[in-house]
Amino acid sequence: MIDDFSLTVLGTASPHPAPDRPCSGYLLRGGGAEVWVDAGPGTFAELQRHTDPARLSAVWISHLHADHSADLLSAVYGLAYGGLTPPAPVPVYAPADCAQRLAGFLGRPVPGFPGGILDLRPLADGHTARHGGLLLTARAVVHDVEAYGLRATCAGRVLAYSGDSGPCAALTALARDADLFLCEADIDAHHEGEQVHLTPEDAGAAARAAGVRELLVTHVGPTLDREAATARAAAVFGGPTTAAREGITRRV
Repeated sequence: MIDDFSLTVLGTASPHPAPDRPCSGYLLRGGGAEVWVDAGPGTFAELQRHTDPARLSAVWISHLHADHSADLLSAVYGLAYGGLTPPAPVPVYAPADCAQRLAGFLGRPVPGFPGGILDLRPLADGHTARHGGLLLTARAVVHDVEAYGLRATCAGRVLAYSGDSGPCAALTALARDADLFLCEADIDAHHEGEQVHLTPEDAGAAARAAGVRELLVTHVGPTLDREAATARAAAVFGGPTTAAREGITRRV
């Protein structure tokens, strides 16, 4: 039921897909809307296990690193040529360079591309979009490219998603009092002042500072074990903490 507010995990891998583990991608349902959040490699196929892509209300892309956006190319082919054509262009909320990158990869002129299937709309800090009863709010976070976290609200419930982020006040504000905080824990430790990803302890600290109800750990990098990273985050957070796994659906 898309009237229930829920999150389905399509992929969690970083920085490349693995067998049975696509890169970052999620299906958010609520208030009569269905939104594909992040389009990492492999997630367009997983999306089709759960919905018809032609029915999507919107696509929301946190940033343009390939492990969060590359399957937009698969979506272009599926929607344009694969019999999955939507009744109207699907809004895609993404950093401003998204249309240029898609057009450049496919060798198409930027103006008017990809008309008829996707409607590219630039994100900015504080950008909001409403689809049915689902409100999407973007907040700029710290990364090495333009990047946003997502705060989604529906029927008084709140889901927060870090996207890719280093430790920052904006991330804590984004997650404030969220019912479910979907948060990356990509790295084992910070090196040489690098602050573009979170350690498991950073994820737990952000969850604790924000006062979230539950932490869902995702985007665990290749130097970490998923269960061990989740345990490390839980030790700092002190509240309910689980690992995001492909195929699970969680009510918010």
